[in-house]
Amino acid sequence: MKKLLANPLVSLGFIIITSILILALIAPFIAPYDPDAIDVKAILLSPSTHHLMGTDGLGRDVFSRMLYGSRISLMVGFVAVGISTAIGIVLGALAGFYRGWVDTLIMRIVDVMLSIPTFFLILAVIAFLTPSIWNIMIVIGLTSWMGVTRLVRAEFLSLRNREFVLAAQTLGAKDARLIFTHLLPNSLTPIIVSSILGIASAVLVESGLSFLGLGVQAPQASWGNILTDGKEYIQFAWWLSLFPGLAILITVLGYNLLGDGLRDAYNPRSSQH
Repeated sequence: MKKLLANPLVSLGFIIITSILILALIAPFIAPYDPDAIDVKAILLSPSTHHLMGTDGLGRDVFSRMLYGSRISLMVGFVAVGISTAIGIVLGALAGFYRGWVDTLIMRIVDVMLSIPTFFLILAVIAFLTPSIWNIMIVIGLTSWMGVTRLVRAEFLSLRNREFVLAAQTLGAKDARLIFTHLLPNSLTPIIVSSILGIASAVLVESGLSFLGLGVQAPQASWGNILTDGKEYIQFAWWLSLFPGLAILITVLGYNLLGDGLRDAYNPRSSQH
C-alpha cells in the first residue's frame, strides 16, 4: 500500500475519488436545501453565501443538487462496471481456458460488438426503453464488456501453460479449480485497473445520456441533467454549466489518474526505470 501511495498519480487519484465518495455518502447531512424544492423567489440566483453554487431556473439549490447528483453518477458507474466486468470475466475465462471453437465463437461476438460504436448502440437501446437509472446501468454494463473479455482472455492465454497451472492439472485439479484458484487470482491486477478506468467511462456515458434527455429524468438530479438545464441559461447563468462540468471533469480525471497509476505501479517494465 505504501508503494502505491508513493506513486503521485495513485495518491492524487485516490484523494479525488475518496473526497467525491465521502461527499456523496454524506450528501443528506450536508446539503443545505432539499434538492427538488422549487422556490420561485430564488430563480437563477448567482453563487453566494446562501446558495454556494447558485440556483437553477426553478429556484432549486445547485449545490444540493450537485451533492445528490454525485450519488447517481457514481452509482451508475459502479453498477454498470460491475455488470460489464462480471460478463467479461466469464467470457474471457472461457475463451482463454478452453480455446478452440469456444474461443473463436466468443471472440467473433466481441468483434461484432466492437464494430458498433458503443454510444450509438446505447442510444439505440435506450430509445426503446423507459429512461430510468436502472435501465441505464444495465444497458451500459451490457454494452461495455468487450474490453474486459479480451483482457481476461489474454491473461489466461499467457498463464495457461505456466508451471504452477500444469502442476495443478497433473495433480487432477478440475477446470473450475484451475480457473478460480490458479488463473483468475493471477489476472486480477489488470482487471482492477480496467474496472477503475471503466467507471470513468460509465460516468461520462451517463452524463451524456442525461444531457440528451435519455438518462436520469427530472426531478431526480444527476450531473448530466443539471448541465441540460444550464444550456438554456448559459449566457447569463454560467454556474449551471460550470459546476456540473467541473464535477464530471474532476471525477473522470481522478479515476483515470488512479487507473494509470496502478497500471504503472504493477508494470514490471516501468518499475525498472
